Amino acid sequence: MTTGHSVQSGSSNTATSLREVLTLPYRSYLYSYPHKTAYRELNPPMPLAPLWERENTDTYFLYMHIPFCAARCGFCNLFTLPDRRDDTHERYVDALERQAKQWAPITSRRPYSRFAIGGGTPTLLNEVQLNRLFDIAENVMGLDPQQASISVETSPDTVTDAKLAIMKERSVDRVSMGIQSFIEAEASAIYRPQKPQEVERALEKLTKYNFPLLNLDLIYGLPGQTVESWLYSLERVLAYEPGEIFIYPLYTRENTIVKPDDIERHGPDIRMELYRAARETLKSRGYVQYSMRRFAKEQSSAGTKVLLPYSCQEEGMVGLGCGARSYTSEVHYASKYGVSYKATQSIIADYVATERYDVADYGIVLSREEQKRRFILKALLHREGLALQDYYQRFGTSVMSEYIWLGELLTEGMAELKNEMGVEFLRLTEEGLGYSDAIGDWLISAEIREQMEGFVFS
Repeated sequence: MTTGHSVQSGSSNTATSLREVLTLPYRSYLYSYPHKTAYRELNPPMPLAPLWERENTDTYFLYMHIPFCAARCGFCNLFTLPDRRDDTHERYVDALERQAKQWAPITSRRPYSRFAIGGGTPTLLNEVQLNRLFDIAENVMGLDPQQASISVETSPDTVTDAKLAIMKERSVDRVSMGIQSFIEAEASAIYRPQKPQEVERALEKLTKYNFPLLNLDLIYGLPGQTVESWLYSLERVLAYEPGEIFIYPLYTRENTIVKPDDIERHGPDIRMELYRAARETLKSRGYVQYSMRRFAKEQSSAGTKVLLPYSCQEEGMVGLGCGARSYTSEVHYASKYGVSYKATQSIIADYVATERYDVADYGIVLSREEQKRRFILKALLHREGLALQDYYQRFGTSVMSEYIWLGELLTEGMAELKNEMGVEFLRLTEEGLGYSDAIGDWLISAEIREQMEGFVFS
């Protein structure tokens, strides 16, 4: 991770100014805060029942993690294991069901408003195993599929009529597929064994089943990619009229197969140019930008369901499976994290062999300061922005007074204050959304950054 930051809450956010940070827009990124590399052993382990009894959110988010893929892509540093074997998958689903039966009495105080199956590649499982996941969600965890948004991740090589029929029958309303590129040479450069014909075949099947929301992912900044080849992939995606498109910048780390040198030898970094070209194309086709990565048709929805509400702050996340994170307002916890084949295989083996899952033994306890930063980050980095009164109602203080360095976002033109119907928002500008990763990295506290930098990848 990056280094060189120090934080003084309430005065200056970092020793590095926002202007300096913006010169390196792809220095780091966060999908969650705090990042999992800040997690450590919880000593003593914390019983789950008291943690969830203190939660006050009206609804929960149920997530299942399937940590298996056909192959590890060159950009991937997620918790996933290349393993196609049915017997390995079967033992894993058995363990997930065992965990669910222990967790269900603990988390049954609230209904689930969302259910997602991610990975890895969940559709690498066979039909019986895939169906079992929905059975576990409904019959063990108590999910009502008619009042919860249900999302499943897939990949082109695992899309079959039989699996799509199961998802349709189980009321899945969002299918997400990573494509990354329609150019075979670009896919090959990131060690992704994928042919364009296979992608087109999968897309034709997906559109035939007419799921309420189809999400497709692309990555920009691939080795050898040009503006022309990038826009070609984007146009191929647009031809299928998905309700949602995610565009991701390519990141490389010491633990990914593709290294920074692999990118640099192809010439200057053009990721910002590629991002802006995609943004303008998507806007011209009627897509609304909701974050740096997410563009969606304004009418895209979960179909005819009447969904329960869920907070964008992502509290009340119930994560089943090895690699899944669970979030309460004060404690985030998960299994241990690894990236190498050996480390991931060992962690999964420990999970499958475990008999009891009723304590949190690896994670992080969020201080009041970190709860505040999480609240700011989760709201500010999205189109809706941070409602100042929401922060005040939650924490009893003025966010702009408490964190005066947020004013740098206004000074640099990265954010603006907007009053809507008497509610004041701190909201990123269009330019600010393009620099979300750098802004998010800038907002990390010194304490969390130190823990992340102390994490040893295995």
